[in-house]
Amino acid sequence: MVCSKGGDFCRFTLHVVQGRWFSVFASFLIMFGAGATYLFGVYSKQIKSTLGYDQKTLNLIGFFKDLGANVGVLSGLIAEVTPTWFVLLIGSAMNFAGYFMIWLAVTGKIAKPKVWQMCIYICIGANSQNFANTGALVTCVKNFPESRGVMLGLLKGFVGLSGAVMTQLYLAIYGDDSKSLILLIAWLPAAMSVIFVYTIRTMKVVRRPNELRIFYQFLYVSIVLAVFLMVMIIIQKLFVFSRAAYAGSTTVVCVLLFVPLFIAIREDLAIWNLKKQAALQPPTEVTIEKKDEKMVESNPTKEKEPEKISCFLNICDKPARGEDYTILQALLSVDMLILFLATLCGLGSSLTAVDNLGQIGESLGYPTRTISSFVSLVSIWNYFGRVFSGFVSESLLVKWKFPRPLMMTFVLLLSSIGHLLIAFPAPGSVYIASIIIGFSFGAQLPLLFAIISELFGLKYYSTLFNCGQLASPLGSYILNVKVAGMLYDREALKELAKNGFDRSSGKELICLGSQCYKLSFSILAAVTFFGALVSLILVFRTREFYRSDIYKKFREEAEEVDLATGK
Repeated sequence: MVCSKGGDFCRFTLHVVQGRWFSVFASFLIMFGAGATYLFGVYSKQIKSTLGYDQKTLNLIGFFKDLGANVGVLSGLIAEVTPTWFVLLIGSAMNFAGYFMIWLAVTGKIAKPKVWQMCIYICIGANSQNFANTGALVTCVKNFPESRGVMLGLLKGFVGLSGAVMTQLYLAIYGDDSKSLILLIAWLPAAMSVIFVYTIRTMKVVRRPNELRIFYQFLYVSIVLAVFLMVMIIIQKLFVFSRAAYAGSTTVVCVLLFVPLFIAIREDLAIWNLKKQAALQPPTEVTIEKKDEKMVESNPTKEKEPEKISCFLNICDKPARGEDYTILQALLSVDMLILFLATLCGLGSSLTAVDNLGQIGESLGYPTRTISSFVSLVSIWNYFGRVFSGFVSESLLVKWKFPRPLMMTFVLLLSSIGHLLIAFPAPGSVYIASIIIGFSFGAQLPLLFAIISELFGLKYYSTLFNCGQLASPLGSYILNVKVAGMLYDREALKELAKNGFDRSSGKELICLGSQCYKLSFSILAAVTFFGALVSLILVFRTREFYRSDIYKKFREEAEEVDLATGK
């Protein structure tokens, strides 16, 4: 009845929901729920204390969290053969199942699980974010190929903000109970994917002259949200907030999250009006030139389909950079191997720092509320790093042909400074380290994903961008479990021995003092610096490619679509 009375309104609503801009807004919300892994530093102490783990075991669980979060090859391969809605639904189910089981274990509602079971639970829950990434992020990059750096920066920026946003939500809903945070992580991102499951899909690329301006408006909204969150973190550190005060700040956060919806509706309204005006215009005469049949027959070779060659036979016959590589051609290329090593050093070190942030604050004598501030600071500056690397690298590339791999080199150098600030702490230096590590950690991901899309094409991007971050969990395992975890436990055992205890007495392994992380973070700083040197090799290898017009073919394809649709 409603649609029969207001037919235009119903058609416009359908036009909005099916449009590219509403798809971008839906992707923002899904990506905001895909950053739950960055909250591990908040609830990891609950896992450690309630289940009686030592630091090495906790870091092992952290490694499986990173493994699940970064091994997205399965989601990429599934996305190659199934629609986007199916990918999002799988991710939703995995997210709820994994984190809900962790919540049941921590709250004692089920028998204490084995360590390997906890590793599987967190791996499944964390792996769900790859399905959200593949469903939302890859689709948006394909829908806006000429603005991929900007698009990646925005989407990964919302992932970076998710930690701070979810912290505000759980404080408003559950109070200061980090166990309930695990429950929030279980149901909220799963619900987001289910709600928007049919609105995110690949569409025809249609160029709009004001496209970049719209993305900058999205950026300004997200900056306001990030600044508001940072102000709230500072105020909440200085004053004790009531549940009502948390509810008020959370309401403002939710309003800011939905501002991009109004921008999307405004843009779709403009497109709707243009379509209506075009429909009212009289049809123009079109002359169709018929080709001579003899000429068509004399060129039979043009109609022949190219021969299909086995993917194993053309591994060494790689196309030029920027063209569509096959999966094997890309994975076995020297460029990808260099990216792999740089990522192993850079993201592996950053993940180690983020996962140990709670224990770092504890070892240096900071109170629990301040430690939560460190995690929120990492989340917010993670966002700034993502949008900075996305927007600034895109602007530098378009205006001055500044190669993205060179920006990655600078980011890794900055990250090594952050690790040194933890290795040799001064009063308040952990605040600065949290900002630097959060910023550099966030900046690496959009750069990595954009470089992969530029060097190896978009045809198999769903799989390749997931393969590109495989080095991250490997680096996390080596640096987090085998370096940071073992060295921390060694220092903690020394303290136990000084006090006349040993591990068999049942005492919790806690290390206090600057020596707990001095050696491990000195190693992280050196590894990150080595990663920066490795990335310089890629800069020299791709310098000619980045001097060329890398977006030319996408402009030509968009122009062909415009001609075909008569625009």
